[in-house]
Amino acid sequence: MEGAERRLRVLAERDSSRSALSSSLDPRSDALVRIAALVAVNAAAPSYQCAVRHALTEGVTVDEVIDTLIAVSATVGLARVVSATPGMANALGIDIDAALEGWEIA
Repeated sequence: MEGAERRLRVLAERDSSRSALSSSLDPRSDALVRIAALVAVNAAAPSYQCAVRHALTEGVTVDEVIDTLIAVSATVGLARVVSATPGMANALGIDIDAALEGWEIA
């Protein structure tokens, strides 16, 4: 079982910045485009973890990640972005429940 767990971990943590094709985008822009693509395909939360970790190491700020979600919402739809928000918030270390505490929906 240990071998399977290790292989799954390697797959989950695979450096998504490495691919057969390379982009001429700067590393920060490339990282933000990858986050936008994950939202567009309704990716699983662990994918956000890897993409956000990579983006932050490239110097992307939390505000830039959130701005990317806002920017992509017009294309992929607000529902898709709302669906991605919990996984993205977790990846950014934001407690979404605490952030929304005290809000009342009319």
